[in-house]
Amino acid sequence: MINPLNLSGKNILVTGASSGIGKGISLHLAKLGANVIMISKNEERLRTAYNEVVSQNPYYKPEHDNHSYYVQDLSCLDKIESMIDNICSAGIKLDGLVHSAGISITMPVQYLKLSDLQNIMAVNFFSFIELVKHFSKRKYNPGKGSIVAISSISSQVGARGLTAYAASKGALESAIRTMALELASKNIRINAICPGIIRTQMYDSLVEIVNTNDYETQLKKRQILGLGEPEDIANATAFLLSDASRFITGTSLIIDGGYTAH
Repeated sequence: MINPLNLSGKNILVTGASSGIGKGISLHLAKLGANVIMISKNEERLRTAYNEVVSQNPYYKPEHDNHSYYVQDLSCLDKIESMIDNICSAGIKLDGLVHSAGISITMPVQYLKLSDLQNIMAVNFFSFIELVKHFSKRKYNPGKGSIVAISSISSQVGARGLTAYAASKGALESAIRTMALELASKNIRINAICPGIIRTQMYDSLVEIVNTNDYETQLKKRQILGLGEPEDIANATAFLLSDASRFITGTSLIIDGGYTAH
């Protein structure tokens, strides 16, 4: 039986892999046979997530550890090239890249500081450009590949207090359309996924801010399929990384439980 989502032997780098959507993606890709290279700045959480990936991976063999993790603060843009060079130093070629790392701040625009904008753009957008730039170098990939950026429906619809976050995600999607044209000649596809509201640590923080006991009930009036889970985004990510999506590039896939259908 042919499995179009088979990622056996594929080396895929995932940023933001220590928690939330990035962790969910890492777990799912490993189960599909991928060799997952996990990136995060929080070493303790990253090590815990890595151990979880290994323990749940049916392909894992102790004598051949096919997963790895690297502690890296992506806001340090000048360190990204050396990180990728280090990852590929043993002759590894990267077949895929998933940029799930992201930060947010809920702040009315009149109180938004330039430093807030710079921090959010550095992690959410600038680091992605650096990652794509180096991933696309022939010495780091096998002459082809697929890139997925985790964006947000915040790039499509407005939300009070999320000016900086929405702008960073809008920048991602605009850049992807242009980069798709440039990367096609290198046999590299690049796409974005726009999740709705997903059950993650960021969601838990939002619930604390809202401070209401029936937030999920209220949410379902807008996001008609209810609260999403990290695996909902992981499934779509696997599809975009696999050969099943070989004719898709330069676009954004909205996975929002019907939020934007209104």
